[in-house]
Amino acid sequence: MGNLEASVQQLQAIIDRSKKIVFFGGAGVSTESGIPDFRSQDGLYNQQYKYPPETIISHSFFRMNPEEFYRFYKEKMLILDVEPNPAHKKLAELETAGKLLAVVTQNIDGLHQKAGSKTVYELHGSIHRNYCMKCHKFFDGAQLKAMKGVPKCDKCGGTIKPDVVLYEEGLDNEVISGAVRAIREADCLIVGGTSLVVYPAAGLIDYFRGDSLVLINKSATTRDESADLVIREPIGEVLGRIRV
Repeated sequence: MGNLEASVQQLQAIIDRSKKIVFFGGAGVSTESGIPDFRSQDGLYNQQYKYPPETIISHSFFRMNPEEFYRFYKEKMLILDVEPNPAHKKLAELETAGKLLAVVTQNIDGLHQKAGSKTVYELHGSIHRNYCMKCHKFFDGAQLKAMKGVPKCDKCGGTIKPDVVLYEEGLDNEVISGAVRAIREADCLIVGGTSLVVYPAAGLIDYFRGDSLVLINKSATTRDESADLVIREPIGEVLGRIRV
């Protein structure tokens, strides 16, 4: 426990002296809220399906086999009954206090906003936004979940698609440029709950020019050697101990 305490004290000192913090997060930020991580041992990629998850959540599979896509998506990804954990809450507090510029997230669960964060760049979209592919009518996550089979628009009958970046799809340029701008301006970048293997998202931290790079992840990452502080503990546990 002493090791964690020492790490938290170091992180506290960095946060205290920083004025423009940006947080860059991945799946590990939400596992403490009960959302499974894709790549961990018990994550979605290691469970058995008729098709591999990478195939199911691709653009071409969505087009060719929407029934199977939605069966998987509704069961494994459209998770609405979860609450923010101490990591989400602390980041919202840091933003309210004027110390945090933005959250850049690879997650699609909307938990940062649910915790109160205002400036959130969602690199991979959100399960809470869904649009008819014909008339672009908006549907929220609960509406989508309530629909049987392949969700269809009640206005024009078109197929509804989640505003989630699938494999083979590009990231949103506006979201990317907002995230890059925030990371460039930051004096402190805290990277948490990500193994930094998903590109192009992971490449965004190359834009950081500030003083302190902090990595909080349960396993090693490719950037550990270049970080000013590495903490290999659950992120909710670490950020939960920070004073704002």
